[in-house]
Amino acid sequence: MKPRILHTPPPVSDTERPVPRWALRLAYALPLLLLPSCLWRLPFALHFGMGQVQDLDMPPYWVSIPYVLGLSVLSEAIAILTIGLVRGWGEVAPTWLPLIGGRRIRPMAAVVPAVLGGLILTLLFTNVPIGDGRRLTLYGIVDTVGYTNDAWQALATVCLAPVAAWGPVTVALGIAYYRRRTAPSPGQGS
Repeated sequence: MKPRILHTPPPVSDTERPVPRWALRLAYALPLLLLPSCLWRLPFALHFGMGQVQDLDMPPYWVSIPYVLGLSVLSEAIAILTIGLVRGWGEVAPTWLPLIGGRRIRPMAAVVPAVLGGLILTLLFTNVPIGDGRRLTLYGIVDTVGYTNDAWQALATVCLAPVAAWGPVTVALGIAYYRRRTAPSPGQGS
């Protein structure tokens, strides 16, 4: 008897054309890749600094709790939406959706948001160390956050570093979706 620990890939009939195995794996891995950063963020809602040394005042609880929880849920929801780039519900809208339910989704209606969103995420989460504890980001030059000890810094790195892959993974999935949906059928000729 074979144990059913992991999710089996969807059948080929779920999508119009077969999905590359790498794209399927990346799409399903993306929400799990972002989960550590979402969990890392949660203690900040309750004003626990996770070992960070900062002189900033924390906002009141009525602001920090909904903001941090909302940001974490939104991040995971957007990551889960990228699974639509490798599943049938990304090609034909689910029937329960009002107005568009059951209709085919035009490839560019999924590709444009995926690629633009991926490029924006890449810009947001890319930073270049420039020395002296500073880094160059989209927002300009910022100081690196200090930690009370190396264990907190290592934990922060492990939890937050995978977020840098979010943008490039989304772009790659968007391009794979476009290539799969717009490729000529084998019977059509080139």
